[in-house]
Amino acid sequence: MFIDTHCHLDDEKFSEDRADVLNRAKLAGVKRIINFGSTLASSIAVVNLAKNFSELYAGIGIHPEEIDAFDEKTCTRLAELVTDKVVAIGEIGLDYHWEKDSQRRLIQQRIFIEQLDLARQLNLPVCVHDRDAHGDTLKILQTEAKGLRGVLHCYSGSVEVAREVFKLDWFIGVDGPLTFKNSAKLPEVVKVAPRDRILIETDAPYLAPTPYRGKRNEPAYVVEVAKKLAELRNESLEDVAAYTTANAQSLYKL
Repeated sequence: MFIDTHCHLDDEKFSEDRADVLNRAKLAGVKRIINFGSTLASSIAVVNLAKNFSELYAGIGIHPEEIDAFDEKTCTRLAELVTDKVVAIGEIGLDYHWEKDSQRRLIQQRIFIEQLDLARQLNLPVCVHDRDAHGDTLKILQTEAKGLRGVLHCYSGSVEVAREVFKLDWFIGVDGPLTFKNSAKLPEVVKVAPRDRILIETDAPYLAPTPYRGKRNEPAYVVEVAKKLAELRNESLEDVAAYTTANAQSLYKL
C-alpha cells in the first residue's frame, strides 16, 4: 500500500476525470491521498472532496503566495472547516523564489507563525512549503513550532538542513524531482535520511516524475517516487511502501 501525502485534486486540471484519477490510484496501490488547500476557497474544496471520497483526506491553510487574502478572520474560518477528515494545517510556509521584497517576506513569516499557532490550538500536524527560504523556515520551526510535528513538503534543502529537521522529529516529503536527472542534492538527502523520517508525495498536478515528466501528475505516479527511493537507498519497493505508509499514518493519524 502507498499513501500520496500531498496533492491538489481540487485543481481544475482534474475537473473532467477526477473519479478516473482516483480509480487509477487505487489500481496502483495508492489507498489514501491527502489533498492540501492553498487558499480559503481551496481549503473548503479539499474538505468537500474528502467528504465525498473515502480515500481522500484534507489539509487546510494559506500558502505563502496567497498572503494578500489573509486577514484577522482567516484562522477562525479555517478552524471552522475542521472535521475528522481534516488531518493537517497546510500548505503553509515561506516562498522567497518570487518574493524579493523584504517587508513582504516578513509578512509571510508572520502569517506562517500564526498558522503554526492555529495548528497547535487544533492539535494538528503541519505541512510546510519552503522554497528558497531554508534558513528562515528552519529558524521559525526551531523557535515557533515547539510541540508540533510536521513535514517539509517537496524537500529541496541540503543534507545539513535535513539533519536539523530530523532533530525536530519532523519529516521530509519526497516528490517527482527525486527522479529528475538534475535532482541535485535530493538523492544525497534521501540516502542519509532515517527511514522513519520520509514521506512520499506527488504534488499533483505538478512535478510529474520520470517517465511522466511534463505531463499532468496524479496520485498513481507516487509509485514512481517510491521506486526511485528504493533504488537510491538499496531497499525493496515493498520496504519503502511499508515504512512510508507507516510514517504517513503516524504523522496524520490515519
